Amino acid sequence: MSKGPSGFIDADQCEQGLPWLWDEPPQAATATLILAHGAGAAMDSPFMQRMAQGLAARGVRVVRFEFAYMAQRRVDGRKRPPNPQAQLLQQWRDVHAQVRQRVAGPLAIGGKSMGGRMASLLADELGAAALVCLGYPFYAAGKPEKPRVAHLAELRTPTLIVQGERDALGNRVAVAAYALSTAIDLHWLVAADHDLKPLKASGYTHEQHLDTAVQVVAEFLASRQ
Repeated sequence: MSKGPSGFIDADQCEQGLPWLWDEPPQAATATLILAHGAGAAMDSPFMQRMAQGLAARGVRVVRFEFAYMAQRRVDGRKRPPNPQAQLLQQWRDVHAQVRQRVAGPLAIGGKSMGGRMASLLADELGAAALVCLGYPFYAAGKPEKPRVAHLAELRTPTLIVQGERDALGNRVAVAAYALSTAIDLHWLVAADHDLKPLKASGYTHEQHLDTAVQVVAEFLASRQ
């Protein structure tokens, strides 16, 4: 890996061949967050770039990686569905183990949408210092009658979920009906969708909501030191 003057570490591959990116703070890191992408966008999507670079500017080292199906898309340009869940979870375990060998101090995990959901399934197992989910998919698109929240009732890892109030995969009304662990803190963004983008009528901009997300995540991780 090569480190530039801004503290950004160029794309490289971890031992399993999965691409990853490291964003280093300008000063010593106060925490490290492994941040996984969602089902349809890569680790260097505008959303992931904004979150990683914003957090790095606030003292958080951010490690992004790509699941195998997305890494293959980068090679041949062909869209494909995510790997089976068992494979996604193992890829998470492998990356976590490698990052743990490289950095000291608190190590948090999380991600955007699917990446965050996979992290939530492993947070207790991995002994993560914290879990951060951005736009959590409480249910699949169009299937609110089949929530995927059973494990969230028993979660022990300190967790922050940043969610848009009108998220099509978990809006504020729907989520209020779930029995979630007391370890979970929810931060709602006004009139925002699954990508944290608000309605124009709300008076907020997407940039403002993304900046708020960065701020609350950084503050949450700082509180876990």
